[in-house]
Amino acid sequence: MVDSNIDSDLKSDSGRLLLPDLLKGLAVLLMIQVHLMELFALPEIYYSIWGKISLFLGGPPAAPVFMVVMGYFLATSVDGLVSFIGRGLRLIVYGFLLNAGLNLHLFYHILTGQSTLSPLPYLFGVDILFLAGLSIIFVALFRLVLRDKVFLWSIVTLIVASVTTFLPAVDGNNSWSDYLLSYFYRSTWWSYFPLFPWLAYPLAGYCLNLIIARFGQTNIPRTKFALSALLMLIPLAVFFPFGFKVTTDLHAYYHHSVSYFLWALLFLLAWATLILLLIKYLPENPVVKYLKWTGRNVTAFYVFQWLIIGNLATTFYKSVSTVQLMLWFAGITLITSLLVWIYRIALVRYRNKKDPEIL
Repeated sequence: MVDSNIDSDLKSDSGRLLLPDLLKGLAVLLMIQVHLMELFALPEIYYSIWGKISLFLGGPPAAPVFMVVMGYFLATSVDGLVSFIGRGLRLIVYGFLLNAGLNLHLFYHILTGQSTLSPLPYLFGVDILFLAGLSIIFVALFRLVLRDKVFLWSIVTLIVASVTTFLPAVDGNNSWSDYLLSYFYRSTWWSYFPLFPWLAYPLAGYCLNLIIARFGQTNIPRTKFALSALLMLIPLAVFFPFGFKVTTDLHAYYHHSVSYFLWALLFLLAWATLILLLIKYLPENPVVKYLKWTGRNVTAFYVFQWLIIGNLATTFYKSVSTVQLMLWFAGITLITSLLVWIYRIALVRYRNKKDPEIL
């Protein structure tokens, strides 16, 4: 019997790659549940084993997936330096707008004297949109020097993942330098995705694209693919306690070392393999179709869920039981899906009105 390849399972009828859409779709749903766990869950739930599992699911399968996939497609872009920098700056602006929007309820409490919290960490919090914007700019600069040299990209990736090990650990005191350096490496509590070490993930995705382009496409025989996947599970399982411990300690996760980065890449390979099996055996499943749609609209999905959760958190902060958490997850996912659907319709109509088809 002739062994078939996995290449035919990776694309939809339109030729669009299915794996990135499914990875991103799952990632944003996992982010919804972990945001609810962090902000809504009662302390006894958050510190329980279920809380740790929630934090883990909101770890490697979430933000690292976004960044690796983004880096992969940056490698296929033919845009120039100016275009890349423009895209990066737009994402940074969107990051500030999202910070303002998701904290509106909190800012109202601060302005009216109902809260004594400082608004600055919430306005300047380093979320994933800032990381994405800065990463695009740095990738554009690296492209000028590294070109398509896989070895050099790999070295730079490892250096970026290791930088924080050699930087001084300085406790933040809310000075202007803390707010600025938090976007790059400073381990303040409001720095969730600093450029170092998180830039290493889009760089890894960029390297993956170059490797595939140089050494062949994904037409790997399924038997060899399955054998490689099984071998990959051995080191993943051996070092899983390490990865789980770092992921469930949020400060350690947001400011992790190169050792965790390497483990996370191994996890992502295993995770992507699992999603490939979904593509293979459940191509017409409604759940898979929904995840593909979510992945295609991941930015809008991410923004809407944060606007909802962030503003509700001021009222429901750490007060929600397990059953209520599940209901909140279902409700917010449904409402977010409806908002994204409405947004997509409005966007299409706006574009058609702006650039009507000439008959």
